[in-house]
Amino acid sequence: MKAFLIALQFLSRIHLASQSVWRDEDFGRSVLFFPVVGLIIGLLLAALYGASSFLFDAFGRSALVVAFWFYLTGGLHADGYMDTADGLFSGRSRERMLEILKDSRVGAGGVTAFVFLVLLKVAFLSQLTPDAALPALIGIPAAARFGTLISIFQFPYARQQGLGKAFVTYAPAHTVAKAFVLALVPAFLCGPFYLGLLGAAMLLSLWANFHISRKLGGVTGDTYGAVLEGSEMALLLVTAVGSRLADFLL
Repeated sequence: MKAFLIALQFLSRIHLASQSVWRDEDFGRSVLFFPVVGLIIGLLLAALYGASSFLFDAFGRSALVVAFWFYLTGGLHADGYMDTADGLFSGRSRERMLEILKDSRVGAGGVTAFVFLVLLKVAFLSQLTPDAALPALIGIPAAARFGTLISIFQFPYARQQGLGKAFVTYAPAHTVAKAFVLALVPAFLCGPFYLGLLGAAMLLSLWANFHISRKLGGVTGDTYGAVLEGSEMALLLVTAVGSRLADFLL
């Protein structure tokens, strides 16, 4: 239970237990519950989407839900997304890129990347009918957070020390397999559609981390967040395109 509460507090603003200091061992055990936290976030997003449908049009409720999405995560992944954009698009050496990622300041590249991330999330979500949007909102956060486990356990960490080292060193045995079982739970709410989302999230994580590792010599805590945010945006795109194609064919 402690590991789940740590994962919930780390990945979201939902604090069911007050704790400000975590040991590396606690962090390592919490990674198992990342998909469960994603499901909780998704259920809250879907609830807001459904409630706001009586007040706003498609664009208005999409903007509201995306704003709440960033609020729920405390901007944790968005910060990594901006730092990663600053580093990877800097055109500098590997060592300099890693320094830029570690810098708390955000440059023009990061700001630009974040603006388009928000715009695209809102745009893609607004293209969905409620019947498509609700399962997408429930499933995408869980699928993307399982993708984070691929970032952690399938790719080397680019630094000698850091959050990723704690996850790998202290994670329970067979974490990825156990987390995959937990990541399947949304399928009971979303149906087979979710399995497609989960498969796409895994492929996106493998592709993105492969290219990041080629540039940085590994991955970092910032790139974990970048891949997660990018995966969520891409999964919304895939859902929007799939929904349009289904309407066209039917």
